[in-house]
Amino acid sequence: MAERTIEDRLREEYFELLPEIRRVTDQLEAEIKYQLLPISRGLDRHEQLLVTSRVKECESAVESLRRRQQLGTFDSEKASLYTLSGLHDLAAVRILAFPRSRLSEADQQLRTRFPFWISDPVCGETGEMLAFKYHGFCQASDKVVGEYQIVSMLVGLFWEVEHSAIYKPTPRLRGITRSLEMQKCTNDVHRALRAFEEEFESLIQGE
Repeated sequence: MAERTIEDRLREEYFELLPEIRRVTDQLEAEIKYQLLPISRGLDRHEQLLVTSRVKECESAVESLRRRQQLGTFDSEKASLYTLSGLHDLAAVRILAFPRSRLSEADQQLRTRFPFWISDPVCGETGEMLAFKYHGFCQASDKVVGEYQIVSMLVGLFWEVEHSAIYKPTPRLRGITRSLEMQKCTNDVHRALRAFEEEFESLIQGE
């Protein structure tokens, strides 16, 4: 019988962790929704605050760990060192807010509940912050790290399309991630969405 590969071992680990990943996801989503109730109840008709969650898929988790290795490959001589439990986004919650002014408010509200979680903000190519992001452990598990992001709704919805089209493409499209022109277009989209939000808020405040 052929010896199991590193990928096989990681897939086995994933399905051993899966019940805990789901528990962390469910608890984190419930706690965040509860913590954000004071904001949700006070939203104006044009404002939105949406909480979504997802459990990272097995192959996505394996590939995510692989990308973190030198040269993007696993070393067979270090097989025992690889573990999916080090990933911060196996259980993840995303908070989408519109308009942008609600982002900081949501962040401050959640920091009272998760004061010791580690901050790891998502930044754009020019250094501007695109999203608040934190990770840490919750009561549902001491093995699986939870993560939550707070991002503008327009940017978050764009990321959903971008992730499917660019980061999880068919084999013939994988070169897109290295395209300088595509990276420029992505940055242009971020700037355009931010300009829309800022102009919208300016007009609303001026009424």
